[in-house]
Amino acid sequence: MAATSFARRALRHPSFVAGALLSSLVVAAALLSLVWTPWPPGDIDVMRKLQPPSASHWLGTDAFGRDVVSLLLAGARNSLLVGTVAVAVGLVFGTALGLLASARRGWVEEVIMRLTDFTFAFPALLSAIMMTAVFGPGIVVSIVAIGLFYVPVFARITRGSANAVWSREFVLAARAAGRGRMRITLEHVLPNIASVLIVQGTVHFALAILAEAALSYLGLGTQPPQPSWGRMLNDAQALLFQAPRLAVFPGIAIAVAVLGLNLLGDGLRDLLDPRLARRR
Repeated sequence: MAATSFARRALRHPSFVAGALLSSLVVAAALLSLVWTPWPPGDIDVMRKLQPPSASHWLGTDAFGRDVVSLLLAGARNSLLVGTVAVAVGLVFGTALGLLASARRGWVEEVIMRLTDFTFAFPALLSAIMMTAVFGPGIVVSIVAIGLFYVPVFARITRGSANAVWSREFVLAARAAGRGRMRITLEHVLPNIASVLIVQGTVHFALAILAEAALSYLGLGTQPPQPSWGRMLNDAQALLFQAPRLAVFPGIAIAVAVLGLNLLGDGLRDLLDPRLARRR
């Protein structure tokens, strides 16, 4: 009954529906690229460079003669890969640290929060630059840089949400019954903040895709021959007046992915918040 009620409310929520449709479109493109693309994304054919849209190349070709549709499909796969792994790293480690800080309090909480403050001094872009200087650019650098930046983000979100749950009556009752802090954390605190973490994970997924595009645009992320929306924008900047479509199409792809995940996150926030759910 609960699942049916949630589905019914979700289908009536315009933000959730729009976000789900746009996000599903990006995911479908990424999955499709695993089994089929109109042309091999890495194939270079200089004789066919900068061709306009046609029956054989639906969105034309770029400066190297590569099919733009194929590049967009394969780029979706790489963007989702970076976003998924980076957010997973931040979510797992950040949630663990936030729950530990909230459960232990005292000097443990103070040490963890000061470490997160220190980590905030190294945003994803700066971390990627430093790591590139040591290890060289690549998709792994993007994942690690974005993931490390998200650890303190989720740690703070988890700690703040968990502190509010620790003051609730059912948690006080569990403590009075003699249950340990770690058991209370796993059985009572984590389930009650799961909705917050899901919403934040969705929103930061969109930001991770944007960060990956920015790092690739700067040459710090995904490297050739792997396609990337950010690198497509970088390649297109020298041809803005000759072939502006080469910048328009990857720009639209990034906008659709980010907009879809943001709308999905807003919809999930409304649907998973009991106070907002009662109003709908």
